[in-house]
Amino acid sequence: MAVLIGIDVGTSGTRALAVTTEGELVAEATRPHDLLTPRPGWTEQDPAQWWEACRAVLAEVAGDEVVGLGVTGQMHGSVFLDSSGAVIRPALLWNDQRTAAECDEITERVGEARLLELAGNPALTGFQAPKVLWLARHEPDAYARVASVLLPKDYVRYELTGERATDASDAAGTLLLDVRARDWSGEILDALEIPREWLPRVYEGPEATGTVRDDVADALGLPRGLPVAAGGGDNAAAAVGVGVVQEGSVSTSIGTSGVLFAHRDAFTPDPSGRVHAFCHAVPDAFHLMAVTLSAGGSLSWWRERLGGGASFDELIAEASAVEPGAEGLLFLPYLTGERSPHLDPHARGGFVGLTVRHGRGHMTRAVMEGVAFSMRDGLEIMRGLGTPDEDMRAVGGGARSPLWLALQADVYGRTIRRTEVDEGPAYGAALLGGVAAGVFADVAEASSRVRLRAEVTEPDAARAARYDELYAVYASLYGALREQMHVLGRLAG
Repeated sequence: MAVLIGIDVGTSGTRALAVTTEGELVAEATRPHDLLTPRPGWTEQDPAQWWEACRAVLAEVAGDEVVGLGVTGQMHGSVFLDSSGAVIRPALLWNDQRTAAECDEITERVGEARLLELAGNPALTGFQAPKVLWLARHEPDAYARVASVLLPKDYVRYELTGERATDASDAAGTLLLDVRARDWSGEILDALEIPREWLPRVYEGPEATGTVRDDVADALGLPRGLPVAAGGGDNAAAAVGVGVVQEGSVSTSIGTSGVLFAHRDAFTPDPSGRVHAFCHAVPDAFHLMAVTLSAGGSLSWWRERLGGGASFDELIAEASAVEPGAEGLLFLPYLTGERSPHLDPHARGGFVGLTVRHGRGHMTRAVMEGVAFSMRDGLEIMRGLGTPDEDMRAVGGGARSPLWLALQADVYGRTIRRTEVDEGPAYGAALLGGVAAGVFADVAEASSRVRLRAEVTEPDAARAARYDELYAVYASLYGALREQMHVLGRLAG
């Protein structure tokens, strides 16, 4: 029985899955990572811990029947290596916020409109490019030693294969890629004075980027000569794993953050940069992505800080008993600023419309509805860019809750489907590994192994009409309160 392995180098841990060529899960293993926060707003990790975790999980799922391997992981992070391949300092992660000044510098050097035209996105603190400039400005001794800059999953690939390589979907999140050309932008690199030789070769997601080194294969119980696919950034790999690989397919995910991911055959960036435009892990394809920073995170905050010791099940049961609209109560889920569509790290959350009638159930429902409205903000921008969304698939923790599913169906006005297997990015990475190994002819054949559940969640016409009215009010609140949010943030220090 041929087996494929997918590795996901996530923020909280590294995960490996082994699946058959028919898509059946046969083994899995996970190891946690430590998060380093040396200063407020800074997030770092030790790449050596990623590699140690990767070796541990691979050893658990390895076997002679493995024929292909794919890698995925957290996007945007920066791993700095010297000329010997040694790590210079801890990696700067996607959620590190130290580079606001460098983002302004990038916008000035490249030009706001030109940056959107080439890279598909504005300069944001999460991306890799401002991290490189930050190192040059603040740690010049370390910068002087840099010979290579890799993304997190690509550091693990380097340890596995000895090859410096990346894929187009992950590279598109660096702000250094010409997304249309699917290769590094000489214009951006020149403007930022970043040597091209520091960057790895860019492959398409299902292409083989080398094979596992013999010593690593022998140590972990893998066959020698095992091909390693380029893989994808975590969201692109997850999309492959749920079959979002053609026009009209959109995934909606509610985890800590909320993500809407839409396949596009053509590069269609938002002129204002309110949603991300990246390469897909599907060769020559692209995707649009909208991100709500505190989606399930808002519900977790509500439960932990103000839930009175209730479980999630208890809170959601109370919310389910409340009528749509929570008797005129709205929630803005900007607890950690907001990405799509506001691009505002200083946005603040809040309840609007509170009365003495409102209790915990109303407020829980308002939190969940506010998350769905925030995600609709991104969906409306995608629709304005001509993005079809007839085939909408729910993934992540929110897909397992009937109330979350119903809210998404009603607020988006779309039927929501689920896949039989929802194993996240590692599952898609395994399928990409199958293409690299020649098990599948292409990504379309690999994703044909994805099966949809028979049951679907249909929008209710009356609730959908009610939510249309509420959404119009919700959509007006950020603009009305933005200045006050910023003042309150300054007053808070």
